[in-house]
Order: sequence, then structure tokens, then C-alpha cells
Amino acid sequence: MITLHHLETSRSQRILWLLEELHIPYEIVVYKRDAKTRLAPPELKAIHPLGKSPVITDGDITVAESGAILEYLVDKYGSSGQGDVAHLLPVAGTQAYRQSRFWMHYAEGSLMNWLVMKLVFVMIPTQPMPFFVKPIAKQLCAQVQALLIDPNLTTALAFMDQHLATHQWFAGDNLTIADFQMSFAVEAALSRSKDTAQYKHLAAYKDKLTARPAYRKAIEIGGPVIMG
Repeated sequence: MITLHHLETSRSQRILWLLEELHIPYEIVVYKRDAKTRLAPPELKAIHPLGKSPVITDGDITVAESGAILEYLVDKYGSSGQGDVAHLLPVAGTQAYRQSRFWMHYAEGSLMNWLVMKLVFVMIPTQPMPFFVKPIAKQLCAQVQALLIDPNLTTALAFMDQHLATHQWFAGDNLTIADFQMSFAVEAALSRSKDTAQYKHLAAYKDKLTARPAYRKAIEIGGPVIMG
């Protein structure tokens, strides 16, 4: 049986969502973040040397990294999908296949870089430091966000919104593996944007995801996606 090693408020949530969509029997072990550092606990290193989540074990097989886990699950169990989860991996060579591969890579290769940087530069001024350093840190972080991070996030949000204006799902007409990979990034991007009203297609896409019964079940089991 599959065991999902799940870290709260993390990218592990999209693995839990896929398991629920495919009705794959699984066990879940939930790990709490350190209250001060928000880092994963050291116990995860007993599962995988990187000590990160998500990680799954399937018998004697251990798989880390969200994209690799999603691909493993779809390759092994995707044929059991029915209804609107029957096309998780598009046919090779089709436009949907190319789109699916692009968004699988875009989520972590491009978008998450800016989202992580945004989170880091928002949190730095809140950390303990000498009182005379805090104004400098706050100003520097604000400048980096304004000049580098926010423009790139704005471009990313507009790009995704424009794409979803003409596509029901990221790869086209069907829910695919790319939607699971993009789900965390979409929620994080919208939560860290100052003006989400202008991205109505992206917001509607998020609402469509979060309304799915399997998605709601994953939230009930694993907790919220984004840190409050």
C-alpha cells in the first residue's frame, strides 16, 4: 500500500488530491512544521535523505519530488481513472500532451521560484533582529519585491489568466496531471497577489478545483494548502 508522508501546508497536498481522485488505497503520515522556523521536522530524513515532503513509499519503492510522484502514480494507477479523470496523461504527440508537459515544468521551474522568493522577502522583516537593522531590512525587502519579484509574478499571473481564458484546463479540454502540479502554485500565486480581481479566469479555475469532492476530501484530511 502507498504511504504518503505529508507535511502540513505544503505541495504534498496535490499528491493527496490525486490519491483521492483515483481512489487509490493509501495511508497518510502527517508531519508538523517547526513553529518557529516553519521548516519540515527532521523525522522526514528517515524516509528520504533530503528530509522534504512530499514523499511516498509504495512497497519497497520510495519516490520524492511532486512531479516525479505525480508521474509515478499516473503511470501506475492512472488507467483506473474514470469520468473526468480518465485522461490524466494525454496521448503523446498531441497538443494536449505538449501543453501538459509545459505546465508540469513551468510550475516548479519558473513560477514557484518567484513565489518562494516572495514568501522569503515578506518574512525577513518579521524575524528577530537588532532594532536599528529592521528599517533597513524592511526597505531592502520592499525594493526587491517591487523591482524584481512582483513584476515577474504579475507577468506569470497574466500569462496563466490569458491561457485559461481559452482553455478549460491547463492542457486543454480534460483534467490532466498538469492541473495537479499547477494547483499549489495557482493557490499560492493568488494568495500573494495584491490584486486578484483582474485575473478572473485564474480565480474561476481555482474555484473549480477547490469545489471538486476529491479536492475537498484532501483538504479535510491534510489541512489547508497555504499558510495562514
